Amino acid sequence: MNFIKQQIMTIKKNDPAIHSTLEVFLYPSFKAQYFYRIARFFYKRKHFWIARYISEKAKRKTGIEIHPGAIIGKNLFIDHGMGVVIGETAVIGDNVTIFHGVTLGGTGKEKGKRHPTIGNNVFIGSGSKILGNIQIGNHVKIGANAVILTNIPDHVTVVGIPGKIIKK
Repeated sequence: MNFIKQQIMTIKKNDPAIHSTLEVFLYPSFKAQYFYRIARFFYKRKHFWIARYISEKAKRKTGIEIHPGAIIGKNLFIDHGMGVVIGETAVIGDNVTIFHGVTLGGTGKEKGKRHPTIGNNVFIGSGSKILGNIQIGNHVKIGANAVILTNIPDHVTVVGIPGKIIKK
């Protein structure tokens, strides 16, 4: 299934406020991911300047910063995306939901793989910061404003600063 059809289904499934298919094209999440895919095309072909130019334009237009080097799975849903940052070496699995103000970033101390890897079916609450070359398991829920600096196993809920597992 192509990206546009997939995003229409994902947004309609995840956002009860949507009333028509056409509304999807107004969503910052849709626009940011559309431009990400174009930028990623150039990035993979080592046309880094044009890739970054496209991603910077998308950031200014949507408030969502997705580095073209990031790897994103199917059905990513970014709700109220303002302030979302996804770093260059981040990897995001399938069926992930990200709310506004989330950072998938580095700590500034690493070289090479510097950003988190997010598993499948993960929910990341508003304002959360997931930093460094860490792994977030599958079916994980991360509470609002959590700061995650260590690996998180599958099937848990994490909250707080620093993030602590509260439910297995």
